[in-house]
Amino acid sequence: LRERGLEDSPYTSSFSVMIKESCDGMGDVSEKHGGGPPVPEKAVRFSFTVMSVSLADGGEEVDEPLVIFQEPKPNSELSCKPLCLMFVDESDHETLTAVLGPVAAERNAMKCSRLILSIGGLPRFFSFHFRGSGYDEKMVRDVEGLEASGSTYVCTLCDSTRAEASHNMVLHSVTRSHEENLERYEIWRTNPFSESADELRNRVKGVSAKPFLETQPTMDALHCDIGNATEFYKIFQDEIGEVFQKTNPTREERRSWRAALDKQL
Repeated sequence: LRERGLEDSPYTSSFSVMIKESCDGMGDVSEKHGGGPPVPEKAVRFSFTVMSVSLADGGEEVDEPLVIFQEPKPNSELSCKPLCLMFVDESDHETLTAVLGPVAAERNAMKCSRLILSIGGLPRFFSFHFRGSGYDEKMVRDVEGLEASGSTYVCTLCDSTRAEASHNMVLHSVTRSHEENLERYEIWRTNPFSESADELRNRVKGVSAKPFLETQPTMDALHCDIGNATEFYKIFQDEIGEVFQKTNPTREERRSWRAALDKQL
């Protein structure tokens, strides 16, 4: 700010802080000898990384958003600060909810408020934005209230079932959201249309517990698998037809390669 002559400008008092949240199970942490304590011998770690601090609104004096700080190694364990270490099995939704409830409450309070610090003789305001992108699929299912990974509803980003996903390997879009999951949980809990268990489950698309942490959709294993499967499917067809020896294979030839591959699969 000083370099740009903006340090005491009225426009440079408001900053935006982007925080990445991560949470994952640490596996078995039991002692290998002696009778264990009456708590789960598994641990979960919830941590955060300050990704960037930027000028929220520089007024007319600043053309593009001015980044004050950018984390150079956002995936390094050195920049990932543990906030909460707990003895809990990550599959135990109820206990995880109880332990992480205060974290979720504090995060929501921080979203609606600003931190005021006196820097350089002026009060500076910091607003916080959270992106829960450091979760694996298992954890996303847990904190978003979805059924476990063996569910018919195979995806954490869309409502696709296993059958639909196997037929449609290309066209997928992100349709789930935290708000929608909460609404579906309420339907699951109250069953307003007095439906049978199967009908209700079909209506809520695999939501069966209360979502308590909002996660950001990131590229997860399922969508990666769908994309890779399509790509390999094409490559294997070309290999069967030895396409590297042919210049322009006909449609019939390609069809026969595909039939041969389908038969193998």
